[in-house]
Amino acid sequence: MANVIVVGTQWGDEGKAKVIDYLTERSDIIIRFQGGANAGHTVIAGGEKFIFHMVPSGIMYPGKTCIVGNGVVFDAEQFLCEVDELSDKNIDSDGRLFVSDKAHMVLPYHKLEDRASEALKEGGKIGTTCRGIGPAYADKAHRNGIRTGDLNDWDSFTRLLKENFEHKKKFFAAFYTTPFDLKLEETIEKYRLIRKRLLPFLADTTEYIFSATKQNKRLLFEGAQGTFLDIDHGTYPFVTSSNTIAGSACTGAGIGPPCIDHIIGIVKAYTTRVGNGPFPAELSDETGEQIRQNGGEFGATTGRPRRCGWFDSVMVRKAIQLNGITRLALTKLDVLDKLDEINICTHYEIDGRTTAVFPSDLQTLKKAKPVYETMPGWKETTAECKTLDNLPDRTIKYITRLRELCYDT
Repeated sequence: MANVIVVGTQWGDEGKAKVIDYLTERSDIIIRFQGGANAGHTVIAGGEKFIFHMVPSGIMYPGKTCIVGNGVVFDAEQFLCEVDELSDKNIDSDGRLFVSDKAHMVLPYHKLEDRASEALKEGGKIGTTCRGIGPAYADKAHRNGIRTGDLNDWDSFTRLLKENFEHKKKFFAAFYTTPFDLKLEETIEKYRLIRKRLLPFLADTTEYIFSATKQNKRLLFEGAQGTFLDIDHGTYPFVTSSNTIAGSACTGAGIGPPCIDHIIGIVKAYTTRVGNGPFPAELSDETGEQIRQNGGEFGATTGRPRRCGWFDSVMVRKAIQLNGITRLALTKLDVLDKLDEINICTHYEIDGRTTAVFPSDLQTLKKAKPVYETMPGWKETTAECKTLDNLPDRTIKYITRLRELCYDT
């Protein structure tokens, strides 16, 4: 298999980890390239459930190398917890799990700032996970972030940490009602212990990946969140704080575009969203609740119930365009098995006009009303179907119609 990027085509939670797990067998190196511990990739192996927030989910396979790229904002505490969990279950990560020395760190004051900022927004809350992702990316952009590589020089790291502590204390006093109740010496001691454990994982991962391409190693790039949570192309401001689309794999891993062969977009057979923001095809009725319960639609990171709705081909067409998707992988088809009828959003109606184009601004999207096409449900179980030929005829017609709408409209 060639070098592949896997991205979500909706608002995240599309089942990327399942597809990545499947593709890992055919890959040599698995690379996370953006996001942070706000992402939750769920993998079930040998009857055990693993939820990874920092470690690439390919770590489950012996002999595979996993990399946390420079585009990730890195939560060292969460990372080491996952390493310990793997160790407790006899999964060894030594020598095959690396963290970019250019990755910016999520520090305790970022999480505190995330909660304080969200608390001030009242009715306009973003719905952040409060994992410190946005503030860490903000510090990166402000050029006062701390990178994992700074841990190599302890004196330099502590100096940077002290400077940032003083800055954050003043910032909190000026703008937030939440007290800045972190203790500098306690934080320094915590990261002194973290440093000892983390240093063996740190590497110049861009050089490692470059060398791997020269050896014709097969690379699998693991995206987090989804296309419409992209900070540039998503439903801003109800987005995450990083670029989630396929192009981000190049900057977030340190690799050139010619090295990419395929881009696989993961798409649910319906649509879900966590957090606030417009959702044209949302179902706020019994059918929406049925989909939520049948699909286990609760956040892997927060446990929050996901908002559920019909498949929205308008947004998936835009995702194909933005990512340059060469293949779509459809997940959770069996969640729809019991429905009598299934709707597909084919277009939007906005101010009395029908459009097939996903709006580029939030105010227009808020006015979008879904235009539906109704298909009969198949009322048969598909959970054990392994090939297309095993699927009921009505299921195949549904899949065929989704493909037509996503690529031919």
